[in-house]
Amino acid sequence: MFEKVLVANRGEIARRIILACREFGVRSVAVFSEADQDTPWVRMADESYPLVGVATSETYLNQEAILRIAAIAGVDALHPGYGFLSENAEFAAACAGMGITFIGPSPEAMRLMGSKAEARVLAEAAGVPVVPGVDGAGKRDDQLREAALAIGFPILIKASAGGGGKGMRVVHSEDELDDALTAARSEARSAFGDDHVIIERYFTQIHHVEIQLLGDHHGNMIHLFERECSIQRRHQKIVEESPAPCLGIIPGGAELRQQMAAAAISLAQAAQYVNAGTVEFIVDISDPDHGRFYFLEMNTRLQVEHPVTELVAGLDLVAWQIRIAAGEPLPFAQDEIRQRGHAIECRIYAEDPANQFFPSTGRIAHYRPPQGPGVRVDDGIETEMVITPHYDPMLAKLITWGNDRPDAIRKMIRALRDMVILGVTTNIPYLLTILRQPVFVAGETSTNYLTEQLDGWTSRREVSESDLLAVAVLELLNEEQRHGSGESSQSPAHPDPWDDPSNWRNVG
Repeated sequence: MFEKVLVANRGEIARRIILACREFGVRSVAVFSEADQDTPWVRMADESYPLVGVATSETYLNQEAILRIAAIAGVDALHPGYGFLSENAEFAAACAGMGITFIGPSPEAMRLMGSKAEARVLAEAAGVPVVPGVDGAGKRDDQLREAALAIGFPILIKASAGGGGKGMRVVHSEDELDDALTAARSEARSAFGDDHVIIERYFTQIHHVEIQLLGDHHGNMIHLFERECSIQRRHQKIVEESPAPCLGIIPGGAELRQQMAAAAISLAQAAQYVNAGTVEFIVDISDPDHGRFYFLEMNTRLQVEHPVTELVAGLDLVAWQIRIAAGEPLPFAQDEIRQRGHAIECRIYAEDPANQFFPSTGRIAHYRPPQGPGVRVDDGIETEMVITPHYDPMLAKLITWGNDRPDAIRKMIRALRDMVILGVTTNIPYLLTILRQPVFVAGETSTNYLTEQLDGWTSRREVSESDLLAVAVLELLNEEQRHGSGESSQSPAHPDPWDDPSNWRNVG
C-alpha cells in the first residue's frame, strides 16, 4: 500500500479521496488555490500546499506546479479525482516518469479512449454497436455534407477530443450544417486544442445508460452494473440512478442490461484497461418492441455519479481505485457482486434555475446537510465558506438509497427539503420539481426531458428574506439548545446510507 497520496483536485471529491486514504492509514496531501485556502478538505488533509493564483490554468490545471509539490511532499501516488487533469495522458505519463503512481488507467489507455474517433474504431473492432456516423478527420466540408445527407437529419456534430458538451452541435437541416460545423470546430479548438469532429445520427428519444467497470493489473475485469443519467441540461448530468429505470420499462430490458455489460467489458479488455472506468451508451427506445443501444464514449476516470453504484453494489470505488493502483488483485468474481435496492444522486449547484441557471456566488450564511437512514451527502462546503465564480458551481452531491425506486425517491424528496443552504441560490427547488413529475416517477425521462417538460421553469414560491431569517434564528436556537444539553452539534460528514450495515460487502 502507498504511504502518501497527493489529491490533485478540490471540493467534495478531494474530501472523498482523503477519507478513503484515511481508511488505509495513508497520509494525504492537498493542494489549494488562493480562493480555496480555508476549506474543509484542506484542513482534513495531513499536509497541504498552495497553488499560486485562482484561475484553473494557474492552479488545478498547472501540471508543473502540482508535480513540483508532489516531489517536495515526497508522495508515492497521486489521485486526480475527476475533471481537471484526471484524463490527461501527458500528466499521467509525467507522474510515472517521476516514479509516482497515477491512480487511474495507463496513459496509453487514456489516449486511446480519450479520442472519440479512435474509441469508435476500437468499439467496432470489439463488436460493440456504434452510432451510425463518420469521422471528420481529413475530410473537406463537401465530403462531410455528403456524409451528413447519407446519415440523415438530425445529426450531431461533436469534438473527437471533447466532453461536457463542448464542441457539440445538433443540426436539424442541411441549411444549418455549415454554420454548425464552423462553430463546433471553433469551440473544440478553443477547449481542447483540436478541431477534429465526428458526425453521427442524432436520436431524439434516447436514454443515457452507462456501465461501471473495475479492472486490475492481473487481468481481472468486472462490471458493477449500470447507471442511468438521462436527466441532463446542456449535456451536463443533474440526476443519476442505479439501476437504470428505462431498463425496467423496456421489453427485454434485463437482456439489454446483460448485453451492455458484456459490450463494456469487451471494449475495456480490448483497450487493456486497468482501474475504474465507465463505458457510456445511448439506448434508443423508439422501437416499441425492444430497445437498441449504441456506444457513446468511455470515461477513463472516476465518475461524479459513482456513489449510486457504491450504494447498490456495496463497494467503495475510491478505495478499490487505490488498491488496484497499489497492485492488489480483485478478490471477487462477477457472480459474487449483487445489485441491491435503488440509489439516486442529485447534484446540488449554486445557480438560479429561474434565471437561466445563472451561477450564484457569495458567502454561505448557514449550511445544514440532511441526515437519516438511507441518506448520504458528499460535500466540500461549510457555513461561512465563500463560493467564488472561479470553479464549477457544484456544492454537494445528495444520494439516497432505498429498498426500491419509490423508496429512494421518497427519501430524496425528504432530504432535499431538509437540506439548508443559506446565502447563495441553489437548484434544490428545481430538483424537487423534477422528482415530483409523473414522467420521472414513471421512469420515462429521456435526455430531452428537461427541455420538453421544464423549459422556462420558475419556482412556485420565492423565499423571502424573513423566511431566511426565521430559519437562521431557529438554527441558532437549536445550536444553543444542543450545547446546553451537552449534545454534539457536529453531524457525521458521511452518514451510513444503509439501514442495515450487513448489506455492505466486506471487500471495500
